[in-house]
Amino acid sequence: MAGLPTKQDLLLWLKDNPDKISKREIAKAFGITGSDKIDLKKLILDLENEEEISIKPSSESLVSAIPSTAICIAKVPDKDGDIFLDLLDFLGRKEMPKIFYSEKRSITPVFAGDRILCALTKVEGKDYHYEAKLIRRIPKKNNLSKIVGLFRVSSSGGTLEALSKRLNTIWTIPPNAINGSVDGDIVEAEQTSPKTRFGMPKARVISVLGKTDDSKAISLIAIHEHSIVDEFSKETLSEAVNSAPVTLLDRDDLRHIPFVTIDPADARDHDDACYVELDLDDENKGGFVVWIAIADVAYYVKPGSLLDGEARKRGNSTYFPDRVVPMLPENLSADLCSLHEGEDRPCLALKMILDSGGKKTSQQFFRGLMRSRGSLVYKEVQEAIDGNPSKKTQPILESIIKPLYKCFEVLQNATKERGPLNLDLPERKILLDNVGKVTSIEFLDRLDAHKVVEELMILANVAAAEELFNNQGSFLYRIHEEPEKEKVNTLREVIKSCGLSFSKGQVLKTHHLNSLLCNAKETEYSELVSMSILRSMPQAYYGAQPIGHFGLALRRYTHFTSPIRRYADLVTHRAIIEIINRGQKPLYRFYHGELEAIGESISICERKSMLAERDTVDRYLAAFFSDRIGLEVLGTISGVARFGIFVKIDESGADGLVPVSTIGNEYFRYNREKQVLVAERTGLVLGLGKRVLVRVVETNALTGGLTLQLLSVDGEKLSIVEHSKKSFFKKRFGKKSFRKRKK
Repeated sequence: MAGLPTKQDLLLWLKDNPDKISKREIAKAFGITGSDKIDLKKLILDLENEEEISIKPSSESLVSAIPSTAICIAKVPDKDGDIFLDLLDFLGRKEMPKIFYSEKRSITPVFAGDRILCALTKVEGKDYHYEAKLIRRIPKKNNLSKIVGLFRVSSSGGTLEALSKRLNTIWTIPPNAINGSVDGDIVEAEQTSPKTRFGMPKARVISVLGKTDDSKAISLIAIHEHSIVDEFSKETLSEAVNSAPVTLLDRDDLRHIPFVTIDPADARDHDDACYVELDLDDENKGGFVVWIAIADVAYYVKPGSLLDGEARKRGNSTYFPDRVVPMLPENLSADLCSLHEGEDRPCLALKMILDSGGKKTSQQFFRGLMRSRGSLVYKEVQEAIDGNPSKKTQPILESIIKPLYKCFEVLQNATKERGPLNLDLPERKILLDNVGKVTSIEFLDRLDAHKVVEELMILANVAAAEELFNNQGSFLYRIHEEPEKEKVNTLREVIKSCGLSFSKGQVLKTHHLNSLLCNAKETEYSELVSMSILRSMPQAYYGAQPIGHFGLALRRYTHFTSPIRRYADLVTHRAIIEIINRGQKPLYRFYHGELEAIGESISICERKSMLAERDTVDRYLAAFFSDRIGLEVLGTISGVARFGIFVKIDESGADGLVPVSTIGNEYFRYNREKQVLVAERTGLVLGLGKRVLVRVVETNALTGGLTLQLLSVDGEKLSIVEHSKKSFFKKRFGKKSFRKRKK
């Protein structure tokens, strides 16, 4: 047989020779040599794309064709907690060898979606083909990273412009890697080659996310940009749907206790409830009995289940203005686990006795069944205590709401003695219409009702940490370390520029910062000082060591009160259930040797969610100002860099950039230590906290960019430099000219 076969000839030969389906054997059978092999490969590729055939990489079977070392992608743990891997080179094939990851308890933890270089060993007599051992994890920043960008058609296929202010790269996309994209599509792509001396890096389109004019695509950009998992597998959803409602069984019946939930008006789940009454014990006059009930998510989400694997992979729920990416499927998070009014729900309950000074004298945990008496909203609770109760709050005002506030007043005194960091920053809410367009930005009032619930939840979290510590149980601490010396020094410079004092050489305590906040409260620098202190703080995280919580001024702290939306709380619940059951059942440690790995994983997830939420808010704010080009607004300088100043706009809280090239008609020098830009000729100082008037000149909703023009500083007008007709964002993030290089 000789010459290039037709598609029909090739299909017939493959049918007659099912064991010989490698390119080498096909070429040998048809007598194809030399350059003719290129045409053969094209023919085979066409048939593979049409899903007519699946060609193996060699003459051997699929299993025996795998190299001894290969790059693999970790899958979600199965119901037994086992991790299996996919071969990167086999993605998209109908057949995939089954590879078992044998190092679950490795020092370097591996999580779903991680790319790892593995040593593969063939095994016999197992339900999988290979065992994999870790050689090294491939960092996320490698050439195989995912990009969310804007696709543009070009003569050579297409280009990809990243939709992140942190990236300044253009990728080329070959014609065979476009994957159905059209000009202007927002796509998720994967880099396939590194940048070289001779051109831009290459990428291939994985999926199309939406169009540039689709406002609902804004949150999708952040979801895919930060690799947030937003879909559950069919198997996981089936496991959730088949969950049966709980019955009393051996639980404590707490349905006689009039618990209430207090949440925001748009809350989609209710995972905590509370009830406070005066202690009738003569030996504790003026004291309180405090009940806290938390949704018993551990009843539905068992260790090693698909639900547990998905929850662990997500780490937490992620909240956007237009959607929520939940940690658990909706029928659990919004139904079976949620403490709905009038519905029997499983719970972990905590009973605490407080004395008249707010000091806790005893505590006890129960695994019970409760029934909420009312799903209340912060605003209506506050209105009730202020003398304007609604039909819903009037019947429970004296019996439930007022005791809550009396207890809060006592707890406040105890909290002041402890001295936690008293940052009270305004909360911003973006309101959208039915099509996802921003209608307004509101600053939410911080009510006493918020503080009541917050104080009780902190009390419950401390009680959980104490319970586990006293029972010598392993658990995840919520850790917040002291600020680094460099950040404290930067903070000191900011405080000095505001005309306030902040002494050196002392061991930093929260009461020092609270004193500073108090001194700044009645000045124009109040918000700046608060923001500067917040920026000096390190990110809190989860770990197995009792390092303490600096911000709350606590030696031991854990998360217990939100298991519907945080995996850390679920870990705490399981540990407490062990203690409750210790008398009846043997102690079983679900996380022996894994706590540090779990803590690292969910801390990373938390940071990803925070970045995604922040980036989405920036994009929505940029979209809001896109219809307000030319608008003049007041703001405060919130950041200083070599390339310009950042201004926080008063009416929306949006952060915009004033490029230094557009400020005045002179050169500015940047002082990093003092965080200022100083004009050489006039001596104008642009530093943190300065009040400014700016004009909106450009927005980019896809990146979240907002460009401003500086008009005046502290009421003094500046000479105006006309804004460049060329977009600042295109200059910084767009295509680079290669024509100039040729000249």
